[in-house]
Amino acid sequence: MKSLTEHKWFYPLVYFALLVLCFWPPYTEIPYDPHQTQAVIIEILTRSTQPYAAWGWIFHLATLGVIVLAIFRPRVGGRAIAAYFGLNYLIVAAVQTHAVTESYGLAIQTGALVASGLLGILWLWVALRDKLQVSFKAVPAWRWFLLPFALLVFWLPIGLEGSKVVFNFNPLLFLTSSDYGLAYCFMTPVFLFLLILAYPNVDGFAFRVTAFNALLYGLLNLTHWFDPNLVVMGVMHLPLLVLALIALFLPRLVAQPPAQPA
Repeated sequence: MKSLTEHKWFYPLVYFALLVLCFWPPYTEIPYDPHQTQAVIIEILTRSTQPYAAWGWIFHLATLGVIVLAIFRPRVGGRAIAAYFGLNYLIVAAVQTHAVTESYGLAIQTGALVASGLLGILWLWVALRDKLQVSFKAVPAWRWFLLPFALLVFWLPIGLEGSKVVFNFNPLLFLTSSDYGLAYCFMTPVFLFLLILAYPNVDGFAFRVTAFNALLYGLLNLTHWFDPNLVVMGVMHLPLLVLALIALFLPRLVAQPPAQPA
């Protein structure tokens, strides 16, 4: 008997649901014209993480901690990585997806809230079932060329000059950048990179869902390139797009993944 995920209709249905969530209109206390949807989302994103900016270092150290654990204790490290990023998605859902804005009052990016929450639950389930095994010893060499994408968003060397986003190559940002860990678009590429290294020893459903959702937001954020003030932010979103595409096509490159443990 086929499992649910083996049916041809299953992944198209899941991807369609994620697409609907991605374009689900935000809720606002003060009504807005649908043409202002992007403005609503920008106000949410620019305000939501500000109160927690000082805690950015915790996410950097926690990420490094689970990676070190995976290096020295791969069997335990895989479960720790899945659990940590699962919790991180829940934090993103709780923090980044809503804010009290000047123009719209309380505003909630409903689709992102639901999607991030579901990803969090999904990866906690993966951790509970121990369906992610990470080992850095037999990784195909080409996958390590993706490391700069992960390092870029982990570092997040950006700052503001008025309303313009500019590069800020302060090395201290490797441990202090405030948006890594609190922003979906910057923590997800690091996670995708680790999953690409681990593949095929990763739950296939969770892997594909995470990659496809990342692809949607990577494509949406291409709009940054059309605003001179946000071109640098466009650069910062390239890792999300590139790693999502590679993750989605990776199963086609690996002929026979080993069976996943029950």
